[in-house]
Amino acid sequence: MNNGLIHPSAIIEEGATIGEGVKIGPFCHIGADVTLDSGVELKSHVVVKGRTTIGCDTVVFSFAVLGEIPQDLKFNGEATALIIGERNRIREHVTMNTGTQGGGGVTKIGNDCLFMAGCHVAHDVVIADRVILVNNSAVAGHCIIEDDAIIGGLSGIHQFVRIGRGAIIGAVTMVTNDVIPFGLVQAPRGELDGLNLVGLKRKGVARSDITALRAAFQMLAQGEGTFHDRAKRLGEETNSEYVQQIVDFVMGASDRSFLTPR
Repeated sequence: MNNGLIHPSAIIEEGATIGEGVKIGPFCHIGADVTLDSGVELKSHVVVKGRTTIGCDTVVFSFAVLGEIPQDLKFNGEATALIIGERNRIREHVTMNTGTQGGGGVTKIGNDCLFMAGCHVAHDVVIADRVILVNNSAVAGHCIIEDDAIIGGLSGIHQFVRIGRGAIIGAVTMVTNDVIPFGLVQAPRGELDGLNLVGLKRKGVARSDITALRAAFQMLAQGEGTFHDRAKRLGEETNSEYVQQIVDFVMGASDRSFLTPR
């Protein structure tokens, strides 16, 4: 197993699966049920425990702890898992826990994400692709974060909250309710202040779709009926796939309320 890429001070328990070209730095500890796919790199002092799989070409920096048991008093030693996708960057002191039996048993991370130093991902969280968690942000149990979302530094996401695709959460923000796709949230107690226009433009979204999203946001903010009524009406009227994503998100299943436009 030691092909010159594994430091002699690293501890790799019997049973661990180590892929082709994996680099394991000094003083890392790899548990017996861990799988490291090809091209994974662990810098130094990284701990990977539990039934954890780390996908190809993911890089984990010093003092990250991945796959430890959930911080949940109901957890009783059940066999649960952490699945991390490909090409992720997991910086110093990041922690990610395995799932719980009551929450589905799996914490899952997509591809091409960036987890900056000090972030925490709790049990049963599902994070999609190209998500960024900025320094010292924390995602509580059972949350869902969709593609291309950005969570600002020192922010907290309440358990069971969903963050829609392309949404951005400002720094030092507590988010206690679902955030629509492409939403912009800021202020200490998380207020939906508009759309992530900078993100939309950077993604090359057509001006016509951005105009449609602006109109949809105004309708959600000022239209008649409940928030769900307005979203349903949007779905009947729109031809924009981006607006339809907001509609589908609002009409989907949720354990929380929504942040609504001010």
